Amino acid sequence: MVYGLWYALSLLPSCVLYGLADVLFVLSAYVIRYRHRVIQKNLRNAFPERSDRERRRIELRFYRWFCDYLVETIKLMTMKKDEMMKRMTFSNIEILNEAVSRGQSVALYLGHYGNWEWITTLPLWISSKPQCCQLYHPLENSEFDRLFKHVRERHHSLCVPMEESVRRLIKYSQAGSPLIVGFIADQAPLWQNMHHWTTFLNQDTPVLTGAERIARKMNMTIVYGDMRRIKRGHYRCDFQLMASDPSKTTEWELTDKYFQLLEQTIRRDPSCYLWSHNRWKRTREEFNHYCYVDEHGKVMFRKNVGQYQKTKE
Repeated sequence: MVYGLWYALSLLPSCVLYGLADVLFVLSAYVIRYRHRVIQKNLRNAFPERSDRERRRIELRFYRWFCDYLVETIKLMTMKKDEMMKRMTFSNIEILNEAVSRGQSVALYLGHYGNWEWITTLPLWISSKPQCCQLYHPLENSEFDRLFKHVRERHHSLCVPMEESVRRLIKYSQAGSPLIVGFIADQAPLWQNMHHWTTFLNQDTPVLTGAERIARKMNMTIVYGDMRRIKRGHYRCDFQLMASDPSKTTEWELTDKYFQLLEQTIRRDPSCYLWSHNRWKRTREEFNHYCYVDEHGKVMFRKNVGQYQKTKE
């Protein structure tokens, strides 16, 4: 039933879907006030130098973009190739093609910015046809998970579960085909995955380091995808080379550089970032209270609090 409803909605013209997005905007911004407190807190901490009026303006623009993002994701199910390539474009693709021509895989750093779901159309633009894939967290509901996988893999970009990432990526690589792997690495890590902290949007932030670890292990070219919203329903992703040999960088240097580049993208137009996500829900003080790092560099829960925290997660 959900598949049929999604499919039917995706067949509607874009102008009708954007009309629906306008209605959703009024409901979410003024009636429901969807996650208003989280959004307000995030904007206040990220932009303390801005006035309340300026932050409120960003918030309203966020709601408008977010509602557009929802209907654009619906449209992804049936949008034709030619229209898709007009609405989601890429620049500096030669960076990817050159790495692939050397037989080197690519780690593509992305954020929850713009329409990240449309990045799955990248295979339409790659000349040498490497295997494109993206890491993701499977949904708890298996039927919804299959549905989202169907939409995301429609243009031949495979979804790889996070828990199987290293094994699956190495398997694909050993098959002889270079990979282009999308990492959306700006989520809040679980306690046991907090190995590094950085300053991001004016805040002390625990960050995921798995992308850098995988890239180093597989000696991948590291590329950042700088998303821009050109106009309603049109995006462009500009690829920027971060490193062609990760072994020549220091530990976590690439992770820090990624967050610096992502912050530049966000500050250019804050409205297209996912402010409704409770990104800064875990603090360093809480980490030091609940966890410690053992002699092997593994994060461990302290006695008598570990079971509580595992349940809380």
